[in-house]
Amino acid sequence: MLLMKIDMRSLLLKTLPILLLIGIRGLSIAQSPKPANGVNGTLTDDAGKPMEYATISLVKLPDSIVVKGTLTNEAGIYNLGITASGNYLVKATSVGYAQAVSLPFTISDPQSGFSIPVITMHSAGNSLNTVVITASKPLIEHKTDMTVMNIANSVLATGNNALEILARAPGVTLDQDDNIRLRGKKGVTVMINGKLTYLSSAQLATLLKSTDGTTIQSIEIITNPSAKYDASGSSGIINIRLKKSNQSGTNGSFITGVGYGNSWKDNQTLSLNHKDGDLNVYGSFSHYDGKYDHHLLINRTVADSLGGKTYFNQVSSSPATIHNNSYRVGADYDITSTNTAGFMVNGYFDKVYEDDASLTNIGSSPGELDSYLNTLSRINNSYDNFAVNLNDRLKLDTLGQSLAVDLDYSRFNNGQDAYHHTYYYEAEGSTMIPPAFLLQQSPSVIIIHTAKADYTLPLNKTLKFETGVKYSDVKTDNNLAAQQQVNGSYLNDSTLTNHFIYTEKIGAGYVNLSKSFKNTSVEIGLRGEYTSSTGDLVTDNDVVKRHYFDLFPSLFVNHTLNDKNEVGFSFSRRIDRPDYDDLNPFVYYLDQYTYSKGNPFLNPQYTNSFELSYTYNKTINASFSYSHTSDLMTTVLLTDPLSEATYQTKINLQAENAYTINVNAPFTLTDWWNINVDANGFYTGFKSDTLLGASYNKGKIAYQAKLMQTFQLAKGYKAELISSYFSSLYDGIYLVSSNYSTDAGVSHSFAGNRANIKLAMSDVFNTLKDHFVTDYQVNDIAVSQKRETRITRLTFTYNFGNSKIKPHEHTTGADDLSGRVKGNN
Repeated sequence: MLLMKIDMRSLLLKTLPILLLIGIRGLSIAQSPKPANGVNGTLTDDAGKPMEYATISLVKLPDSIVVKGTLTNEAGIYNLGITASGNYLVKATSVGYAQAVSLPFTISDPQSGFSIPVITMHSAGNSLNTVVITASKPLIEHKTDMTVMNIANSVLATGNNALEILARAPGVTLDQDDNIRLRGKKGVTVMINGKLTYLSSAQLATLLKSTDGTTIQSIEIITNPSAKYDASGSSGIINIRLKKSNQSGTNGSFITGVGYGNSWKDNQTLSLNHKDGDLNVYGSFSHYDGKYDHHLLINRTVADSLGGKTYFNQVSSSPATIHNNSYRVGADYDITSTNTAGFMVNGYFDKVYEDDASLTNIGSSPGELDSYLNTLSRINNSYDNFAVNLNDRLKLDTLGQSLAVDLDYSRFNNGQDAYHHTYYYEAEGSTMIPPAFLLQQSPSVIIIHTAKADYTLPLNKTLKFETGVKYSDVKTDNNLAAQQQVNGSYLNDSTLTNHFIYTEKIGAGYVNLSKSFKNTSVEIGLRGEYTSSTGDLVTDNDVVKRHYFDLFPSLFVNHTLNDKNEVGFSFSRRIDRPDYDDLNPFVYYLDQYTYSKGNPFLNPQYTNSFELSYTYNKTINASFSYSHTSDLMTTVLLTDPLSEATYQTKINLQAENAYTINVNAPFTLTDWWNINVDANGFYTGFKSDTLLGASYNKGKIAYQAKLMQTFQLAKGYKAELISSYFSSLYDGIYLVSSNYSTDAGVSHSFAGNRANIKLAMSDVFNTLKDHFVTDYQVNDIAVSQKRETRITRLTFTYNFGNSKIKPHEHTTGADDLSGRVKGNN
C-alpha cells in the first residue's frame, strides 16, 4: 500500500503540468477574450505616431482624485477599468512631453465601454541626452495588496545593506539573531526580484548583508499573499526589488562611501546598463569592508536533581571583520514585440573573521566564585554563491493573455574553521585542569534547481484566470570535522564529527480566479504542494524520510463603499518548513558548558490567517488580523542537569494565536514636510500541553510604532528622520525587552541631478540593544547583547550616460529556497 501511495503521488507530480497545460489550451480555445470595455482610447505624439508606455490616469471629478492608472501599449492604446458612475477626465504624462488631458466626460453605466477621442502629446522641448530625469515617490506607498517602501532615492539607504534597510520598513523588526519579524511574528518569506531564496534565516541574513542598499529599488510587504505565491511564509512575504535601468543608450552610476561607528567601514558600487534596440544588457558590482563590535552577557542558573544550584556568569566580546563582494549581470532580448527572453547571473563571495574572547565565572551561590574558564576563539568564515536564471515572457494577445517561464540554478559553498582554546582556573587563578584546544571545520554545499511557469488568461474585461506550476529540488551536504589537540597535534574526535545530507523536493501547482463587479472585486485561489524530504545522518546511518501533500486555499474580497471608503477581507493558509540546518543533529561546541544542535524530528508549522481592512481616501489604512499557527517552530535554550551545560535547539510548540491591529497613515503637514505613521498593536499567545514535561500557556499585549518624516528643504536638499519603538513581548518561552531607535539623514543633489551626496547616522542615540529572559522549568537564563549600531555614513553617487526612458522589467523564480540556508555574519 505504501509503494502504491508513493507511485500515485509521483504520477500526480509528473502529470500535473500536462493537465494544467491541457486546461490552459482548452480555456484559450473555448473562451477567447472579448473586446475590452471600460474607458479606452489612443495616445499619439506631434507627428501622429503612437505614444508607447505613457502613463494614463483616470481622474474623478470634481475632487481630482486619481482612481485608476495604466500604461499605453506599443500601439499607444490604453484601457482603464471603471467600477462607479460619475464625472471623469483622462490625464496622460510621459518624460519629455507636456502633460495632456481629455475633455471631461460622464459615465452612467460602468459596465459599458466609453471611447475617448485621440489625445495628442506635445514635446516639452528638453533634450533627454543631457539631463537626468528623476521622479520623486513617497517613502511609503500603500497599495491594494501590499505596502511599498521606495528605497531608490531615500537618504537612509546610504551606506546601509539590505538587512539594515529592511529593519526600517513598516511593521518589520529584527531579533537578536537577525530573524525577521512582520507585525511581531516570525515566519517571514523574503524574495528578491520575485524569487524565493531557499535559505535558512541565518544564511538569508548573510545574503542581505552582502547586498548594498543603494542597489535596491523598493521593498514590497505582503501580509496575506494569494495562492499564486509559494505557500511558505506564515506571517507574510517581503519582496526586495533591485534596481534595473530602463533607459536607452549607455548609462550607469558609481557610488562610494565611508562610515564610522567604533571603527571605519567603506563601500563601493558600480552599475552599468546598455540598451540598444531590442537588446538590454545590465550589470553591477558591490564591495564592502568593515569591522563591527559585538558584546554578549549570559547569566544562567542550573539546578541539579537534588535541588542544588550552580551559577554561571558569561561575558563575551566578538568583534568581526567583514569583506563582502556581490555581483549581478544579465541581458534581455525582445525576440518579437510580444516575446522577451533573458538571463541573469548573480552571486557573492564573502569573508568574515571573528575573534571571540569569553570569560565564564562559576559559583555555588550568587556572587561567589568557585572557578572560571576563559575561551579564546578564532573563527574564519567564507560564503560563496553563484546563481543563474533563464527566463522567457510571452504576450499571447493585447488583452493580457501571457505565459512566463523561469529556470533557476543556485550553488552555495560555505565554510568555517573555528579554533577554540579553553583554559580552566580555580578561583584564586591556579590551573584546574589542562586546557582544551578544539578545531571544528564545517564545510557545506547547497545546490538548488527550480523551474516554474505562470499563465494568465483574461476571460473577459471583469474575469481573469491564472494558473501555474513549479518544481524545486534542493540538496545540502554538511560536514563537521572536529579535532582535539593532543601533544601539539590535532587528532580527529569521532564523538564530535558527523556528516549530514538533506534533500528536499517540492512539486506545486495553483489556480487563481478573480472577478470584478460594480463595486466589488473577488479573488479565490487554491495551491497544492507535495513535499518529499530525506535527512541522512551518514555517520550514524540514521535516515529520516518525510512525504506529505498540502492544500493552501486563499480568498480576497474588496468592496468600494463610495469614493473615499473601501473595505476588504482576506484569508490564506500557509506553511513554514524547517531550515535545513535546524534538522541537522550536529552538536556544535563553543565550550563544555555551551553548544547548539539541530532537531531531525522538527515538524513544519501551518498557519491560517484572516484579515479585515479599511481604507479611507486611498491613503489612511487600518486592518485587524487573526492567525492561528499549529506546531510552531521556536528556538529554546535548554539545560542538561547532569553536565550543567546549556544548549540551543529548536522544538515545536503546540500553537500560537496572534491578534493584530495595524494603522498606516501619511500626512502632508506643509509643502516641504511629509510624515508617515505606522502603528501595530498585537497580542501573541503561546500554548503547549507537553513542553518539557509540563504545560505552557503565556501571552502578552505588545505594540510597535514607526514615524517616518521627509523634509524637502532648499532646492536640491532633502532630509529624512525615522523613529521606532518596540514594546516588550513574548517569543515562545522568552520574554523580550523593549527597544527604540532613531535614524537621520540629509542629501544634496547637484550637477543637474547627476551627482548626489548623502550624510546619515543610524541609531543616533545608541539605544538599540537586545535583552531577553526565560525561567521555564529548570531554565533560568538572562541574555543581553549590544552590537555596533550607531554608525555615521557619508556617500557620494554619480549618474552618467543617456537617460531616454522606455520601461522594461522582468522577475525570476527561485529566491524562496535560499532563505533557509544557514550562515553567520
